[in-house]
Amino acid sequence: MKKLKAWIQENPHSLAWLYFIYYCIHFLLLERYITPIVWIHHPIDDLIPFNENWIIFYLLWFPYFIGSLMYFMIKDKEAFLELCFFMFATMSFCLLCQTIIPNGLNLRCEISSTSFLANIVKVLQNVDTPTNVCPSIHVASSVTVGLMTLRYTKFKYNKITKIISVFLMIGICLSTLFLKQHSIIDFILGIVVALFFYIITYKTNWKKFLQNTFLKKLFY
Repeated sequence: MKKLKAWIQENPHSLAWLYFIYYCIHFLLLERYITPIVWIHHPIDDLIPFNENWIIFYLLWFPYFIGSLMYFMIKDKEAFLELCFFMFATMSFCLLCQTIIPNGLNLRCEISSTSFLANIVKVLQNVDTPTNVCPSIHVASSVTVGLMTLRYTKFKYNKITKIISVFLMIGICLSTLFLKQHSIIDFILGIVVALFFYIITYKTNWKKFLQNTFLKKLFY
């Protein structure tokens, strides 16, 4: 614990991880107390077949975004803070939308298969209710990681890393549709939100603003 404390004191930017305390509390409160008033659906949703095999990509979301944050936290402080702002702003905006306009889905179908992957999907559906889905945080946060990887200057000549990242980003985003976790509307709006905050992150001077707040310790 002493070594960990000393490392955090030497690397105060790592405290950005505390954001997930807020995120989990907000998300769980939505799950517990918010009842959908808008049900999301588009005719395209009915044309997308359910396929339990996409659970593999869906679950890769966790190592994808956590691994990316860990990598940049250790390797590049500035890039880490950029990714944190980009990702956290995107996720927070999605939560805000879901709070202001509570929404849900009615797309899930009965899973007759008893395969290993199908059983994992059943567990997922039991713990993750089809509410608070639009815009899709799964999609939005995946796009933030993918775009960050593509623009990261130190990956300029590392095509393999970029290809793997984009492949995972696309697979994770599509998995939300094939597992009936999200509507095409959630999918598209998740991308739109991520693109909006991409512009905010890389075309505005947000760092100067945050450096004048209590968050300035993250930057020095």
